[in-house]
Amino acid sequence: MRPQAPAMIRESATPLRLFWLSALSMVLILSQSLMSFARGAPDSFADLAETISPSVVNITTSTLVAGRAGPQGIVPDGSPFEEFFREFQDRQGDGQRPRRSSALGSGFVISEDGYIVTNNHVIEEADEILIEFFEGMELPAKVIGTDPNTDIALLKVETDQPLKFVNFGDSDTARVGDWVMAMGNPLGQGFSVSAGIVSARNRALSGTYDDYIQTDAAINRGNSGGPLFNMNGEVIGVNTAILSPNGGSIGIGFSMASNVVTRVVDQLQEFGETRRGWLGVRIQDVTADVADALGLATAEGALISDVPEGPAKEAGLLAGDVIISFDGQSVADTRGLVRTVGNSPVGKSVRVVVNRNGETQTFKVVLGRREEAQSAVPAVQPVEPQAPEPQQVLGMTLSEVTEAIREELGLPGNAEGLVVVDIDQTTQAYQKGVRAGDLITEAGQQVVMTVDDLEGRIAEAKEAGRKSILLLVRRGGDPRFVALSFDS
Repeated sequence: MRPQAPAMIRESATPLRLFWLSALSMVLILSQSLMSFARGAPDSFADLAETISPSVVNITTSTLVAGRAGPQGIVPDGSPFEEFFREFQDRQGDGQRPRRSSALGSGFVISEDGYIVTNNHVIEEADEILIEFFEGMELPAKVIGTDPNTDIALLKVETDQPLKFVNFGDSDTARVGDWVMAMGNPLGQGFSVSAGIVSARNRALSGTYDDYIQTDAAINRGNSGGPLFNMNGEVIGVNTAILSPNGGSIGIGFSMASNVVTRVVDQLQEFGETRRGWLGVRIQDVTADVADALGLATAEGALISDVPEGPAKEAGLLAGDVIISFDGQSVADTRGLVRTVGNSPVGKSVRVVVNRNGETQTFKVVLGRREEAQSAVPAVQPVEPQAPEPQQVLGMTLSEVTEAIREELGLPGNAEGLVVVDIDQTTQAYQKGVRAGDLITEAGQQVVMTVDDLEGRIAEAKEAGRKSILLLVRRGGDPRFVALSFDS
């Protein structure tokens, strides 16, 4: 007969056992919840792929290329066989014969009457565009309009049958870590699906209006122009570029965000071209040292470096103004301002709030059209001058503008300021991009014509308790502000 446990122990065993069972249950529930949260992926992408595949298309383009005069592409330049192949081509008559070049890409249908979105670089300069649908049907397409700035093109096919299409989603709701699916024609292999997640948002590559979604879904050559879907089957991006040292997918692909694409597509469909708002200013970011030189509390906004003829000049904006609000929206940096202005309608009257000399002022500006002003920027390459009696300030050897310097630099007759004759490469000025041949026209937002003027502005800034001076530097007609510390 086994000994019995004391009554007190027997009575406490039940609640103790219940406590541990309860704790174990909580751990299991929490573990299952975490596993479910971490898993996050659907059991299969098959149903989604089956639903949206009919709206994705393969695109084949054909371009007539002029004949080549020599054996380029057959043997390297300078090869001992170069002359032999040239003579062979001449005998065959192939050297000057035009040839056809083909390219492959992807796209997707956005309306039942045949509008198709793809990348501009997929169809650029193409003579013929052929659309292959998932079911096997092939139709020729014509170009409705293109936008090289965002690399978007709108095509149209004619058909008596309504086409299956997909809708755009709101790319702003996509979160880092969300599942996405890319579809297209990678490496010319035909319809293909890849899945991954949103790796990053708001990526900028090289364009003015860039807003890319980064994804690790496999994107290769031939995927260009294809859609990036969310799990609701909505297009949240157009697959445009890859980052790769070898030309293949390494898990870093970029899709132009749908909220950029939809605005472009709407304008291409309505006008056959884009019509972006234009404020008419040249701007740069407000860095910490620029903010200090201007006496600003925070390094935010867009600093106006020049105001050419246009809407902003007519409204009264000046170089040195810091734009802090545009049409009721706060301005954090130049990229955000450029996108906001570009998305605004041409001819719209907007309120622009600036900080001028420490005070806030509001201006009413009627926006122009960006496309009409893009060719108005001069491009003059300066020649390093040799000015008489140069003096050194902040590591820069400076000379006043003379007639000889104006002629040597190709400056307009009314150009005045200080020319950088030479610069110490160990100084802050050099590190911030100031070079020999640059023209300094303002210091501390005041005109400078002599070295004495510049030294006076520096003294005033020091007396005001500032650690740096803001210079307006022009190169080839393009201005920008540079903030230099006094000990540079």
